[in-house]
Amino acid sequence: MKIVMDENGHKIVVLPEVIFKNKHNIDWDAVENYLKKYVGEIVTIAETQDIIYIGNEFPDEFSGSKYTRRLKGSNAKIKANAAQAIPEMLEIATEKEFHANQKDKHSFMAGNGWYYYKTRFAMPTYDNEIKTDIYHIYSARLLINCTVYRKMYLYDLLDIKKEASNPLKDYKAM
Repeated sequence: MKIVMDENGHKIVVLPEVIFKNKHNIDWDAVENYLKKYVGEIVTIAETQDIIYIGNEFPDEFSGSKYTRRLKGSNAKIKANAAQAIPEMLEIATEKEFHANQKDKHSFMAGNGWYYYKTRFAMPTYDNEIKTDIYHIYSARLLINCTVYRKMYLYDLLDIKKEASNPLKDYKAM
């Protein structure tokens, strides 16, 4: 995975391929199985030095959350493919924002609240199944829960939006 800078100095994770191609019927079980390879990883967010654990709950939440179930078409395809770059998206995360836990069912796993971080990634475009040199840029928010023991765990990827800026071309890796 490559991390590049845009013209404004913001970091972007560049996805090398589109591995989940069908935008009409995403196989979320396959996405969940793909994400299991990250379980047990520990990533440090460069901006804040926060240590984030990727736990057993993450693959299921990523692929089966209310947010994910509402996604349709290309938005579902984009989230599924973002699965390729989870550690890198954590590493470049910015704009940490705290929210107190509001639900009793999360009182242990998010006893010290929730954190949102902004992240960005670029996904390649294709022309008749042939990858082009154009990458569309997306922003998203990483949802992190902070347990009663003050350990932070990645919970989901939310609010994915295509950026209106120019697509990424001729990028330079960091």
